[in-house]
Amino acid sequence: MFISILKAFIIGICASAPIGPIAILVIQKSLSKGHKAGFITGMGACLVDTVFSVIAIFFLAIAQKFINDNKELILLGGGLVVAIIGVFMAKSDPFRKLKSSSGSTAMMKDFLQAIAMGLSNPGAILVIFALFAFFGIGNSQEPHLWKVTPIIVSVSLGATAYWFLVTWMLSHFRKKFKMSSLLWISRLTGVAVIIIGIAMSGEGLYRVVFMGIPLF
Repeated sequence: MFISILKAFIIGICASAPIGPIAILVIQKSLSKGHKAGFITGMGACLVDTVFSVIAIFFLAIAQKFINDNKELILLGGGLVVAIIGVFMAKSDPFRKLKSSSGSTAMMKDFLQAIAMGLSNPGAILVIFALFAFFGIGNSQEPHLWKVTPIIVSVSLGATAYWFLVTWMLSHFRKKFKMSSLLWISRLTGVAVIIIGIAMSGEGLYRVVFMGIPLF
């Protein structure tokens, strides 16, 4: 059991590490608002990874079939959501109301933004599936709750540890930048997320138009 818990902790770290729209969002929040805002955003990503871990253990076959049957629709819709979030990131001025950025409402907004982005990205759940398969976790046909709970918690702890360290480092790194430089970084990260969203939707549209795959 200890080995499985250790593997799950590593899965949490590995699932958080790839540079994608969530990572870019966390980077932007950490550099523009500081450690707390970045970490809260990372916790939104952590929650998504935890949910995906539960799916990987209990509903892997069902989830894989759903993704395969609706891949084009997921890419189109998910890409649109990611692109819209990117537009808000690019247009926002994180320094306009600097004092209010640490309020509970702003923190909740960052948290929910990360959740929306994570759930709209099909690549995130596929990474979780691949990691669970690679480490040989979740192969049981009838997983027992008392056995998998420590594994799910360990995945969450691994992701939490990763985002805490990354956001702490970024919040200290931001002190070396001028506010104008941080504003440009905020703009550019938003543009990067828009490009990722457009690429996702573009792939879905290509599969529908040129490969003749129906949406429904």
